[in-house]
Amino acid sequence: MVDMPLNHYRFRSVWSVDSPPEQTFDVLADLAAYPHWWREVREARQVAEDAAELRCRSVLPYDLVFQTHHNTKDPRTGLLRADLVGDLDGTASWRLEPEGRGTRLVYEQEVVVRKPLLRALALISRPLLKANHELMMRSGRRGLRTYLAGFRAGAREGRPIG
Repeated sequence: MVDMPLNHYRFRSVWSVDSPPEQTFDVLADLAAYPHWWREVREARQVAEDAAELRCRSVLPYDLVFQTHHNTKDPRTGLLRADLVGDLDGTASWRLEPEGRGTRLVYEQEVVVRKPLLRALALISRPLLKANHELMMRSGRRGLRTYLAGFRAGAREGRPIG
C-alpha cells in the first residue's frame, strides 16, 4: 500500500433521500443553488454553464475557495462528476440510484489541499480536517433532505417544482 501525502484526502459518504433520482440529480447538478440547501457552501458564483466558484466554510476558521467544473453530467446513469481547482484540487462525484421511492446517493471526493496554511499544518490539521469534512457532510445531507422535502410539498400543492 502506498502512503498518501498528508495533504491528500479521499472521502466517501452515502446518503438516502426521499426524492426520485431525476429530481435529486437536477438539484445536485445546479452548482449555483448549493448555498440554498448546504449551509457550509457560503457562496456559489456561476463562472460557466457547467462551472461555479464555491466558497465553503464549516466549523474550522478558514474558507476553502475552488472552482468546480462538471466533466460528467449523465442523468440517465445517475453520474455527476466534477473537477475541482483552487484551494482543493481533484475530483468529486455523485452517483445516484433508485432506493425504494427515494434515492441512494454516493458522494466520493479525492483532493489535494492547496491552501498554504493547511499545507503547512498538515501533520496536526489532518484529523481536524477529516472531522470538519464529516460535520459538513452531515449538514449537507440534512439540508438536501429539507430542500427536497420543500419540492415535494410544492408538488402536492400544485406549485411548479425545479
